[in-house]
Amino acid sequence: MKLSARDAARYFAKPEAHRTGLLIYGADAMRVALKRQQVIAALLGPDAEEEMRLARMAGGDLRKDAARLMDAVKAQGFFPGPRAAFVEDANDTAADAILAALSDWQEGDAQIIVTAGQLKATSKIRKAFEAHPNAYAVGIYDEPPSREEIERVLGEAGLRDIPGPVMNDLTALARDLDPGDFRQTMEKLALYKLGEDGPLSSEDIVACAPASTEADLDDILNIVAEGRSGEIGPVLRRLKAQGVQPVGLCIGATRHFRALYTAASDPGGAAQGIARMRPPIFGPRRDRMLRQAQGWGAEKLQQGLTILTDTDLQLRSAAQRAPEMALMERALIRLAMLAAR
Repeated sequence: MKLSARDAARYFAKPEAHRTGLLIYGADAMRVALKRQQVIAALLGPDAEEEMRLARMAGGDLRKDAARLMDAVKAQGFFPGPRAAFVEDANDTAADAILAALSDWQEGDAQIIVTAGQLKATSKIRKAFEAHPNAYAVGIYDEPPSREEIERVLGEAGLRDIPGPVMNDLTALARDLDPGDFRQTMEKLALYKLGEDGPLSSEDIVACAPASTEADLDDILNIVAEGRSGEIGPVLRRLKAQGVQPVGLCIGATRHFRALYTAASDPGGAAQGIARMRPPIFGPRRDRMLRQAQGWGAEKLQQGLTILTDTDLQLRSAAQRAPEMALMERALIRLAMLAAR
């Protein structure tokens, strides 16, 4: 059976021990792993490993030893409590072993939990779980976390009774970070507040949030915005080697300079403009962007945005024959020289 996103969130928090199995699949391995960790912990409790109620195996191993999963499902342990046989990174090479275990499963056997990457609708494993009357299949997609998921992560980190405005900042941060990074940040926040009285504040988030989620791209944007034209070439070559495309770089630069322009043109001043931005900008990155906005001023930032708009049109033009990265480098150098004036 398929589980919707809303039903899946509830099931991960409170799984049913009598189910035959659960398939969790998706392109983002981190998101899949976090959901798998959650459901296994909720199903088996904290001592499952020590009590040998959890059997782990890689999907690739089942190709060589198809009986391994069936043996784990049927095995009886010394300790009472629910049991699970976990198959990691499965694909259709392991389908025969998984389908056989699903077909032969009986009440009292270990629950079969399988994780996989992105599976097509024609995948044997996915079709088997979706068609099974007592098993679930859940697709995990690259979507912003729901309020319920965010509150669960906060609760697990010991953060509760959070004021509304601070919760809004945390929601924005959750949408900006990868799930694993967000969880680590919440754990860091919990340690930061350990032993302190008073509710969580936006200042606490600023103190603990990562400086940036796109450090390499931020490097080149900060170099340009601070007028350090001589440093553009080496960083640009590194970005090119990492597969960054000129159009994507232009979009990122336009987003950065538009944010600076919004701050610089705010009637209450650049500091107030930065504070009003949503999603909020945290930590040292906020201080750096404030200095950049104040240094450029609204008029020069408008000129910079014109340069980026013209470059974007050139990059997307079918008649353009010049190397795209050379065009982008020229635009960045022009911006850096404009900043230095």
